[in-house]
Amino acid sequence: MKATDIPMPEKWSDLVRKSMLHIAGLVRWNMISVHANSDGLENAFEVRHASEVQRQTNELTLCNEQIRIMQTRMDKIPAKNRPYYSPPERLAILKLKAARGWNHKQTADAFRISEETISSCMRELDIEGESSLVQTPVPVNKYPEFVEYVTQWLKSTYPLYGKKKIAEHFVRAGLFLSASTIGRRLKERSVINPDDPPPIIETDDSEKRSIISREPNHIWGVDFTAVPTMSGFWTSWSPNALPQQFPFCYWVFIIIDHFSRKVVGFSLFNKPPSAKEIVDALKMACKRIKGKPGHIISDKGSQFFPSTAKPENRKDHPYHKWCKRMKIQTRFGAVGKYGSIAIVERFNRTLKDECTRKIFVPFCFEKMREELAIFITWYNELRPHSYLDARTPEEVYVDAPPIEQVESASNSDLPEFSVRISYFEGRKHLPIVEIKKAA
Repeated sequence: MKATDIPMPEKWSDLVRKSMLHIAGLVRWNMISVHANSDGLENAFEVRHASEVQRQTNELTLCNEQIRIMQTRMDKIPAKNRPYYSPPERLAILKLKAARGWNHKQTADAFRISEETISSCMRELDIEGESSLVQTPVPVNKYPEFVEYVTQWLKSTYPLYGKKKIAEHFVRAGLFLSASTIGRRLKERSVINPDDPPPIIETDDSEKRSIISREPNHIWGVDFTAVPTMSGFWTSWSPNALPQQFPFCYWVFIIIDHFSRKVVGFSLFNKPPSAKEIVDALKMACKRIKGKPGHIISDKGSQFFPSTAKPENRKDHPYHKWCKRMKIQTRFGAVGKYGSIAIVERFNRTLKDECTRKIFVPFCFEKMREELAIFITWYNELRPHSYLDARTPEEVYVDAPPIEQVESASNSDLPEFSVRISYFEGRKHLPIVEIKKAA
């Protein structure tokens, strides 16, 4: 019997559409399993290297498919109705044209514009003024071109940097420029800063009151979060989610000091940690700082809060037993209240936005621990914090002197500065921006 003779079931088209989703999900499942099992082989290094190449190739293929889908949508819009590129974007297109070595037609096809538009932009390169089709991102103003260049460079290289974060790098050099001046032409984003209000906590007797950290190690915030190894957890089959454990994700436990925002400890797990594992991580953090906190704020997960809310039934819970023995006050974030455990949750978002979503998450447990240690060291020692007036958590933790403002830092009287960009431990997602007065 030939394949063409086999009768197709009813609603065959619906089955095909669903099967395509299932196949894509199964391929992803299989890739994750292959990557996770590569460490146990004899030639683990070669297998892991080949697996990583395949993983990056697959990611590039998916990105190209995403671009194709978006361009297909753009092609359906008549050319006259498509949105125009702004003058700075036109300059960026010409720079990419030069970097890729494209001709006019290749550039026009890539950005869905006409060859005449590219030619017109090339002719406009030498024309000055606000009416020019091609302009630099920031027009010349009273501030030195250095300030404008560094601002635009940081934003284009690190899109997650907002105008406040860019301004903080200038503050560390003693140059107190307002965020509105730095980001006049940057797209303004509204980001809720959960660090502003003091955390609202709920004590064991349900009495709500505010507590403010007055010194390092006065209050610790603890929480753990799942870090997917390859994008998200969604699948096309029931229950529409992959198991939240290795090899599909890691679990990271974070301990952060409320006063300085310094990460004083972390632990990595293959599955949701138990109460005993949480206690072991806290013991290591106390040993590292040679001290202990006065209070620990957490959510009401089973690792911190027993299944029964009766105080008399908590004495056998490992977390409560250890805190009682160490004379540490246990506190719980108020359910549904803004600011309760927001500080540690804000760090978890930073960890994902600035680290795990910028790299290929390793499937080797020790390599993942190394990546987290490198990021946390960078976060503590080199990343300015808006809540800390552009100081780093480590500077606040050790009570380093505040940053001094540069004299005559207004308009054209600004002194000359130099900028040096490097990368912590060679990681491109961990920039070290050094702005100093020229000698």
